[in-house]
Amino acid sequence: MRAGNAQRQAKEPADAEAPAPFFAGYLPYLLARASFLVSREFHEQLAPCGIDVPTWRVLAILSDGAGMTIGDLAAIALLKQPTLTKVVDRMEAAGLVRRGGGAEDRRKVLVTIAPAGRDLVTTLLPRALAHEAVVLGDYTADEKRLLKRVLTTLIERTGVERAGR
Repeated sequence: MRAGNAQRQAKEPADAEAPAPFFAGYLPYLLARASFLVSREFHEQLAPCGIDVPTWRVLAILSDGAGMTIGDLAAIALLKQPTLTKVVDRMEAAGLVRRGGGAEDRRKVLVTIAPAGRDLVTTLLPRALAHEAVVLGDYTADEKRLLKRVLTTLIERTGVERAGR
């Protein structure tokens, strides 16, 4: 063994940790994994209510009462437009949402929440907030604000602005 190698081996502990695998520090993986883990438990609570995830997303998005176009709703709900159209068709048939013309432009079709949808989402929103409180339970108020601010900024910086580039 050469002297240089012997000196290097003496400086490196025998039980030195191997470098972390690529995915462990890769942002898209970390975001996807976090989303999966955080969402999974709440999504399991929806099943006994007979609500699938796309229906929950639409109800939650429309819960403030503002109507949205299918295109805007699809983007926010993380669904492709044809898929969302089918979801909205089912929701409309179930009386959860309505389609109608916009107040300013009658040619623009808006999806709005119907009274039955409002009743349903009113029971689900507190459960969603309770789930979020459990997920963030070990975080300080400052850490919670920082986490949400960083994620919101990431979405803003990588979202619509990049689509046109």
